[in-house]
Amino acid sequence: MANLLYLVHRLPYPPNKGDKVRSYHLLKHLAARHRVFLGTFIDDPQDEVHISALSRYCVDLHVARLVPSIARLASLRGLLTQQALTLPYYRNAALQAWVDRTLREQEIDTTVIFSSVMASYVQGSPHLRKLIDFVDVDSAKWTQYASKHRWPMSWLYRREGKHLLAFERSVAMQAERSFFVTDNESDLFCRLAPECADRVEAMCNGVDADFFSPEHVFPSPYREEDLPVVFTGAMDYWPNIDAVTWFATEMLPQLEQHWPSLRFYIVGRSPTPAVQALARRQIVVTGTVPDVRPYLRHAAVVVAPLRLARGIQNKVLEAMAMGLPVVASQECSVAVDAIPERDFLTAGSVPEYLSQIERLLREPERAAAIGLAARQQVLARYSWKAHLSGIDAYLDAKLRQGLAPVG
Repeated sequence: MANLLYLVHRLPYPPNKGDKVRSYHLLKHLAARHRVFLGTFIDDPQDEVHISALSRYCVDLHVARLVPSIARLASLRGLLTQQALTLPYYRNAALQAWVDRTLREQEIDTTVIFSSVMASYVQGSPHLRKLIDFVDVDSAKWTQYASKHRWPMSWLYRREGKHLLAFERSVAMQAERSFFVTDNESDLFCRLAPECADRVEAMCNGVDADFFSPEHVFPSPYREEDLPVVFTGAMDYWPNIDAVTWFATEMLPQLEQHWPSLRFYIVGRSPTPAVQALARRQIVVTGTVPDVRPYLRHAAVVVAPLRLARGIQNKVLEAMAMGLPVVASQECSVAVDAIPERDFLTAGSVPEYLSQIERLLREPERAAAIGLAARQQVLARYSWKAHLSGIDAYLDAKLRQGLAPVG
C-alpha cells in the first residue's frame, strides 16, 4: 500500500461529465489499494453536497473553490508572463499550501496528476515520482478551436495551444509515465513532443456496464407520441454546443418533414443561452437531470454529431452500454474499439447523418440489432478495471523494486 497524492482539476464526483467520469473511476481504482490524499477544485456550487461522498476514498481531502468569472480574469496574467492562460486559471494559494504541507508531513510515494495543469502544484518537487493522466492533448484542442473561430479568438486559441504544448512537454519530461485516453492521442503527443515518446502510453476509458444497463427499468421521460432522438453531454462545453446547434439547424428541419413526431432532446447540465435558444416545439433542452439513463433507455436513436472531439466520448460508450443505436461523427467513432455498421453507425456530412438516422427509424429491428451488438462490445472491451490496471505497474514497481524517481 502506497501513499498517493492525487491532484485533479475538477471535483471527481458525481461522475456526470466526461472528465469527472474518468477521474472518479481512477480515484476508486487507486483507493482500492492505496492511501489517497486528494487535492481538487470545485467549480459548480451544486457539487458542494457531494464533497462528503469522496471521504470514503481519501485519507485527506482539500477542495479549493473556483469561481469561473474570477478565474477567467486571473488567467489574463498569462498574457504578461508568456504562460498558457489555463495555468493561472487554476492557481490557488490555499491548495498550494495544502500540497506543500502534505508532501512535508506525509510519506508520499507518488503523485498522480489528472490534467496537466495540476502538475504546477508539484513543480517545486523535482524528485517526486509523478504519473500524469493527460487524458487528451489539450493543447491540440485549443489549436483546433482556433480554426473554428474568427480573430481575435482565433489568435487567442492559437496562442493557448502553443504555450500549453510547451508546458505539457515540460511536465511530461518530469514524469515517470504519461497517459492518454487513446492510442491516437498518445501518437499525436509523441509527434508533438518526440522527446517524451519513451514514457507515453494509452490508458483507455471504460464504462460502468452494470449502471448503464438496458436491464434497468425506468418510466419514460418522453410524451407518448414522441419519437425521441437524443444528445447527452455538458451543455456549457463548446464542442457539445456546436454539435447540437449544427444538428438542430441543419438536420432536424429535414428529418421533421418525414418524421413529424420526431423530437430532439438535448440532455445535459448547464445549457448556455445559445443552447436554451434552440428550444422549440421539436427541441427540448432539459438542463440538469437527476439520471440520464431514462433518457437513454427510451430513446429511438442517440446522436453524437461532434465536429471537434478529442479522445473517446463517454456519451457514446454509455449509450452503447444501454443497448442504444448510436450515430456518431467520424471524429468520435475513430477512438471507439467497435465495428461500424455492426456496433454503431458513423456519419460525416448532413446527408450522411440523415441517411443513417432514417435507416434506424425505418428499420427498428436493425436498430435493435445494432444496440445489442453495441452492448456486447462494451462488455467485451470496456471494463474500467481492465483499462485502469495499466497504471498499477508503475505504482507496484515502486513498491517491489524501489525504482528511483525521475527528475
